[in-house]
Amino acid sequence: MKRRAIISVSDKTGIVTFAQGLVELGFELISTGGTFKVLDEANIPVKYVSEVTGFPEVLGGRVKTLHPLIHGGILARDIVEHRQQMEQNGIGFIDLVVVNLYPFRETISKPGVSFEEAIENIDVGGPTMVRAAAKNHGRVTVLVNPKSYEEVLNVLRETGTVSAGMRKRLAAEAFAHTAEYDRLIAGYLERQLEPVGGFPRTLRLTAQKVQELRYGENPQQKAAFYINSEAALGSLARGKQLQGKELSYNNWVDMEAAWKLAREFDSCAAAIIKHTNPCGAALGNTPLEAYKSALASDPVSAYGGIIALNRVVDGPTAEAIKECFYEVVVAPDFSPESQDILSSKKNLRLFAVGRGENDRVTPRLMLKSVDGGYLVQEVDRGTTPIDEWEFITEQKPTENDLKALDFAWRVVKHVKSNAIVVTDHRQTLGVGAGQMNRVGSVKIAVEQAGEKTKGAYLASDAFFPFPDSIESAAQAGIRAIIQPGGSIHDPEVIEAANRLNIIMVFTHRRHFQH
Repeated sequence: MKRRAIISVSDKTGIVTFAQGLVELGFELISTGGTFKVLDEANIPVKYVSEVTGFPEVLGGRVKTLHPLIHGGILARDIVEHRQQMEQNGIGFIDLVVVNLYPFRETISKPGVSFEEAIENIDVGGPTMVRAAAKNHGRVTVLVNPKSYEEVLNVLRETGTVSAGMRKRLAAEAFAHTAEYDRLIAGYLERQLEPVGGFPRTLRLTAQKVQELRYGENPQQKAAFYINSEAALGSLARGKQLQGKELSYNNWVDMEAAWKLAREFDSCAAAIIKHTNPCGAALGNTPLEAYKSALASDPVSAYGGIIALNRVVDGPTAEAIKECFYEVVVAPDFSPESQDILSSKKNLRLFAVGRGENDRVTPRLMLKSVDGGYLVQEVDRGTTPIDEWEFITEQKPTENDLKALDFAWRVVKHVKSNAIVVTDHRQTLGVGAGQMNRVGSVKIAVEQAGEKTKGAYLASDAFFPFPDSIESAAQAGIRAIIQPGGSIHDPEVIEAANRLNIIMVFTHRRHFQH
């Protein structure tokens, strides 16, 4: 009995070659709509689905494969009772189902897409065939991914049949395909009902494994990297590694921290990260200037760190980077000259994030797992603009002071709490991160900055609960402090700043990062 395959695909990658291979193996092909047209124009023998069902496509193509002669052929098991019923009703077995679905994700991603257009791109017949074939994978092979075409053809040529194990694997992939499709639709519809910024009633997480990593934070922990199927071009996950060793779990964590800090600025910026904290961050007129200033902030800690630049890495910058040991360099892209220069550092990973329409967009929500559940919060986007700051001391900041404080405030947002940053106008001088009390963070940042604290600027991610940190800053020669404010002891803190002749600014926005 001749084997039959039904083919109906939105993504037509490789479908002509695959269909030709099936015909050469003796398969009879059934197809629909655009897929039929592609195969017919390629002179591949194929039957239109209406030839099989004896019923035309109706309702603008909404109904074509939803018919007993199709679904009976897919769902039938090779048992006596089913064979008898199929013979009585003129149903033939369908052995192979090749289907992928209407481009719903691509449709809702288009600017200005209407609700009506989105609804029209919800596939009904496709998922029904996929699920039917996946349910009956004991007999039927289902394919939803063009990457599997060659593998299946090779197996059919070598053995004449697809093994039970492979059919089961392909069925699991098919159910994952329809589950992700339904997740997208449900999420889209829920967003039409919920207020902007609301949290979804059901948190649906779908991500594809890209690779297994060597290990997690420690060698005894296994790890893998997954990509969110909705990640936009210009996001870190959609980037491309150009050279170097495989990325590790800790590399990814530090790359995220570095990229977020570099992207905080519209001006040319560089950040050098160790253990998710910046050991150096700076602005510059060129990538080289920004990088050199960031390195000068703490050249000892920078060893073995992660660099991020928000501009394309050019030749001069690559020459400077080449002189030190780093794990990864992250940037929008690398010039051919810079790649040639850095190619001699075989283990150095170069990671080009690329650009897209949404290259400045971050996810709206962020997740953290806890025992048996998830914490979900909005991403801490942006920060308080200068025109909303409150100048609460007798001495007021100049325009130059405001620019320096803005730089310090944007950097401290990316330091682990309790966070203190000491800067000049364009460069970090000292960073105090992750201490159990704010006084300890001030002490570390001031000591690291050394003599450069004279006339420098200090930023704190949260309020100062007591005047002691202000007194330490004054002893070091700090000119101005930026902090959220909000402590019950604010009057005492302000009084200390006035007494010690320090400028202080309140932003009324906290940037804790636990």
